[in-house]
Amino acid sequence: MPVPTAIDHRSRGYSLPLAYWLAQASDLAYKDEATIEKQARQWGFGEVRHHHTRFTPPFPLEDTQAYTVASDDMIVTAFRGTEPAQIRDWLSDATTPPWPGPAKTGYVHYGFAQALDSVFPTVKETLRELRTNGQGLFFTGHSLGGALAMLAGARLYLEDPKLLADGVYTYGQPRTCDRLLAEACNKGLKQRVFRFVNNNDVVPTMPPEPAYTHVETLRYLDSDGRLREKTSLFGTLADRAKGYTADPLAPASDGVRDHSIHKYIAALEKNLA
Repeated sequence: MPVPTAIDHRSRGYSLPLAYWLAQASDLAYKDEATIEKQARQWGFGEVRHHHTRFTPPFPLEDTQAYTVASDDMIVTAFRGTEPAQIRDWLSDATTPPWPGPAKTGYVHYGFAQALDSVFPTVKETLRELRTNGQGLFFTGHSLGGALAMLAGARLYLEDPKLLADGVYTYGQPRTCDRLLAEACNKGLKQRVFRFVNNNDVVPTMPPEPAYTHVETLRYLDSDGRLREKTSLFGTLADRAKGYTADPLAPASDGVRDHSIHKYIAALEKNLA
């Protein structure tokens, strides 16, 4: 399967080419508005909207950023992530309280809830404005952006089912919610949520279980960059141990190195090629 040279705007459901392009869209969320607009139009999206809210201390994030692009057949909302060191410090803070989940279903990490709340009204308004043609709707994001993409998909499913997403693709997403909300998403968003984890990426292991957990469906990129849709616990542990030996001089850095969105894009490209 060759690396696609353009996004198939009529994509629905799961496909590896779509996963590759949504990883590219997640990377684009880190860029400035002019770069986002230029690239979006090259990808065939005629409409571009930006969502941006700033926070003030002591809230640990500086801002929440996202963008929405639309064509006649597809709409994508991509959320921006954050630096690995910043999100690790934030997610390891045991004093962070849980927050009620969407439609009062379960609970979520307080920081994720506040970060999404700050832009969600404009995102939802934009989707209602632009989804005039029954276009496929996708949420995506890397790191913190992955958590916000998953929560955005959950909120629309639970609060406004008419805006149900066709797909939620996340990369290096941290644990976001409790088991109650995760189970609701696994049921209502079945075969719509795809969570990519690159080998020893440290962020998906935080915050700790059992308070927080992951939604299905895992797509695991092993230490050789191969995509595995089914993994055993033993096989995953052995592969992660192999990943730690990739740099014998700095094995602890593997968890941060594997978190890079560029590592995800390179691995997906390798699988396509």
